[in-house]
Amino acid sequence: MLLSPASTPSQTGHMNSRSAESVRIEAVSKMYGEFRALDDVSLTVEAGEFVAMLGPSGSGKSTLLMAVAGFIRPDRGRIFFGGSDIVRLPANQRGFGVVFQSYALFPHMDVMANVTFPLNVRGVPQDEARRRAAAALDVVKLGGFGGRRIGELSGGQRQRVALARAIVFEPKVLLMDEPLSALDKTLREEMQMEIRELHNKLQITTLYVTHDQREALTIADRVAVMNKGRIVQLDSPEAIYRRPTDEFVARFIGEATILPLAKARGMVAGDLGAVEPSARALMVRSEDFCLSRAGGDGGWLTVSGLLRGIVFQGDSWLLQVDLADGQAITARAQKHFSAEVGALEVGQTVELHVRRDRVHLL
Repeated sequence: MLLSPASTPSQTGHMNSRSAESVRIEAVSKMYGEFRALDDVSLTVEAGEFVAMLGPSGSGKSTLLMAVAGFIRPDRGRIFFGGSDIVRLPANQRGFGVVFQSYALFPHMDVMANVTFPLNVRGVPQDEARRRAAAALDVVKLGGFGGRRIGELSGGQRQRVALARAIVFEPKVLLMDEPLSALDKTLREEMQMEIRELHNKLQITTLYVTHDQREALTIADRVAVMNKGRIVQLDSPEAIYRRPTDEFVARFIGEATILPLAKARGMVAGDLGAVEPSARALMVRSEDFCLSRAGGDGGWLTVSGLLRGIVFQGDSWLLQVDLADGQAITARAQKHFSAEVGALEVGQTVELHVRRDRVHLL
């Protein structure tokens, strides 16, 4: 799965930053019986770019990654790499590094043997293979672990071994399919930063699949949100979060209150300002609601409702509020509103304020 006859071994034993190349996906479709896993998907991952594919189960993100890797052949469409259409090229001739959710390590081999494996099948001399594997282990912060058995490693250490094995032959493209999903929250967040640091260091063109919204926003240059076999938005993490293009993206990424515009005009006090004719709803992120206004300017909107619940969640309180028409919304009160939260009682009417520039129209 990691073979590349074109790969040339480093003569120094150090990890080299090879010139990255782009991957271009054009109108790729894939059917499984009556189920459309991919529906005319197009995406370009620029040279050296890190793109995360994010979506719910069944959205097509892993199918697309496996098509790029060569493990699935699309029914239609083309995939370009290095100026050539590789859609019919076998996986073992694409030369892409792949990291799977299950890690796919060899349990009967030690760490060094696992990492040297891609070099051994390329015919790299054993001494050179071991030098390069040691360099790759250093990069993933496992220097000195070469003699360990896989069964002796923690989940995070196994993930690092899988990363070392994927980069040891210096691929121009790195593909990762839910590589952190088996880790606990703390370790997963730690590994997110390490993968991002690794990408910054090696500048490998990277396509990364995840269902974790925070992970995608943390780790990627751009995020491709997928739903029902299509990319519904491709943008920077901040734009995906602050300026979603539709209600699906708004609800899938983070916590959002969405009010149809007609309803909002009757329930929200304040001036909405200029509204594009195409706008159908307004969106407010839960953390953008405030329990009091900062300043007396007129750039605030206010909505009121019945407080149904208060949940303490460490860094904030989650307020559950029912509007007059019965719609439930959530607001996240930050620590600096602790006095205001302390004065609240379930069952009372509460006012939530939001600055107009924090409201996004859909």
